[in-house]
Amino acid sequence: MPAPIPPGPLPTHQRRIGDRERHAVTERLRVAAGDGYIDLEELQERLDAAFAARTQADLVPLTRDLPEENPRPGTPVPAPAYQASDRIGGTPTSSTAVALMSGSARKGAWVVPTEFTAVAVMGGVDLDLTEARLESREVTIRAWTIMGGIDIVVPEDMAVVVDGVGFMGAFEENHRGVPPPPPGAPVVRVTGLALMGGVTVKRPRKRRAFLTRRAPD
Repeated sequence: MPAPIPPGPLPTHQRRIGDRERHAVTERLRVAAGDGYIDLEELQERLDAAFAARTQADLVPLTRDLPEENPRPGTPVPAPAYQASDRIGGTPTSSTAVALMSGSARKGAWVVPTEFTAVAVMGGVDLDLTEARLESREVTIRAWTIMGGIDIVVPEDMAVVVDGVGFMGAFEENHRGVPPPPPGAPVVRVTGLALMGGVTVKRPRKRRAFLTRRAPD
């Protein structure tokens, strides 16, 4: 049986938190990463901990070593160069992508719903969010694959949280050399199960410039 809750108000650090408190901490973490206080790998670790937090005490260590959030009096506050609203809004056309011994893809200008499910059974699913908009600031992609593969391309102006489970398979991320997302960036959360298959989350490939040689006269 759970321990009885003592009478009277609980101390602040023991109180339960909701999405509003988690979101405030994730925003502060992204700002700190954009200012160079923490690197991308540490940002990912702290974002994971923030989403898993249940009480105020769970959130405090995530920002304890960061500078104060409020600027000093008289310090000009620069206008944000990035507007998250550019990526948010719209009506989703579909909420699933299924590949049974076949292939399925979502790419181009499409709207990702708050909850999207991708299923690949001995097949492959490609999800490209490079030109996509999100229905809400945070969306969840549930990726389920059995002896198949799911590739998810997330642009650099979106934050990614991956917490899927691999059993004789793997959830893989490729963020090497990619700068942290801008402050206030929308969040794409990837979860699910890879059974004898793979789920890969990566950033768009950089286009290479090719020189065209003229044929000799």
